[in-house]
Amino acid sequence: MTSGSGGMDTSGSGDIVRTLHLLWDLGPRPSRGPKPGLTLDRIVEAAVRVADEEGLEAVSMRRLSTELGAGTMSLYRYVPGKGELLDLMLDRVQRTDGDPSVHGDDWRSALEALGRESLALYQRHPWLLRANQSRPVLGPSAIDGMEKVISRIKPMGLSDPELISVVVMIDSYVIGAARTQLYAKEAERRTGLTDTEFWAAQHPVLEQVMASGRYPVMAALSEDAFGSEFDHFEFGLQRILDGLDALVGRRGRVSAPKGRGEPRDQPPPTRSEEPRPPEADSAGG
Repeated sequence: MTSGSGGMDTSGSGDIVRTLHLLWDLGPRPSRGPKPGLTLDRIVEAAVRVADEEGLEAVSMRRLSTELGAGTMSLYRYVPGKGELLDLMLDRVQRTDGDPSVHGDDWRSALEALGRESLALYQRHPWLLRANQSRPVLGPSAIDGMEKVISRIKPMGLSDPELISVVVMIDSYVIGAARTQLYAKEAERRTGLTDTEFWAAQHPVLEQVMASGRYPVMAALSEDAFGSEFDHFEFGLQRILDGLDALVGRRGRVSAPKGRGEPRDQPPPTRSEEPRPPEADSAGG
């Protein structure tokens, strides 16, 4: 695949206009060839399957031709190259079942669903973390998803750029959590040590270090402080939503009209604005 920064495969690295035509089914379809069963859908599905099983680096036009039992040049009649293919793959895995209820009834539940569903997406397709999606080519699946999410968080009362930033915030948090989970699995696979075995190997030395008195706060932590039972992802997600909840509440108070809701915060009067006592008026007149 086409590589970008740091060797990552990069969205938008192919012919952008051609990619959009393929995503939105706007361009000319290839004429019927010697392999009638070959379609763009089959090619993209095969690419996703190879990436899921062996990683994004295993995807190539030659490999796909073997998977599909077709000549390599036949594939180029449907998709111009590997850069365009990546964008088709990215949009394909974002397809949803179309059930709007999964996105929640209010803005908070909608963002909760977005966070959990996004994490599940990265878990199903770990290769997504190897793709640079900083400049995505927007296909129907991506825009369908954004339409559903934005429509449900619109009642937050934030500006349009802020609404987009909320979605970016949740996605960035999810990517960090998903990458941590992926790295942990890769470490276990490469070392042959489970997470429990890894920390057990460090325990004798760390126990002596903690007993030295040099790190009293760390030594006083409970035994379950680093336990695997605690759901760090859900805890962090809820704290982000708590912060947004506070912002929405504060915006609501500030924008409430006079006589309704909580009064706006008013600055204290300056000295010139302070009311004069009645005696001052009579003395001067």
